[in-house]
Amino acid sequence: MLTFFGNPSKKVFAVQTVNEISTENIKKLNWLFGDIQVINSTEVKGNFIGPRAAMITPWSTNAVEITQNMGIDGIIRIEEFEFSEENNNTFDPMLQNLFKGLDQTIFNVDAEPAKVVEIDDISAYNQQEGLALNDEEIKYLDDLALKLDRKLTDSEVFGFSQVNSEHCRPK
Repeated sequence: MLTFFGNPSKKVFAVQTVNEISTENIKKLNWLFGDIQVINSTEVKGNFIGPRAAMITPWSTNAVEITQNMGIDGIIRIEEFEFSEENNNTFDPMLQNLFKGLDQTIFNVDAEPAKVVEIDDISAYNQQEGLALNDEEIKYLDDLALKLDRKLTDSEVFGFSQVNSEHCRPK
């Protein structure tokens, strides 16, 4: 269940909870949000920029932990949504969405996880995905697949390429 706090013409906080929030905890949240009051509606009209449903922000993680330290139980997620003009596209679509109204479904994720893919040819996969593995690393992964007596998965090869990348450690 979602409860909204804020001023719809400026900023709205969406608080996702297991159960309805008690009057005492609403007062605590009002204080936490800087005397921003609860919006007594299950939806908020207007255009808002906020985090994508599938991406819980670090801010949210900290906010939920603060509420736990305040003795408020049952909060799953808290996110901020900024009011936006209708045609505003000055946000990062990798991290945020433009919401045409806020409702009880803004945190729903309807995507199915991708299937695990076994890699037949690590060298070809390297080229296809632009992983920048060198010949020595490809040989290492090929040898590992032989040692394990199975094909490596896309996640394993991709993860290896990231952990072993230039910005993670000197090659």
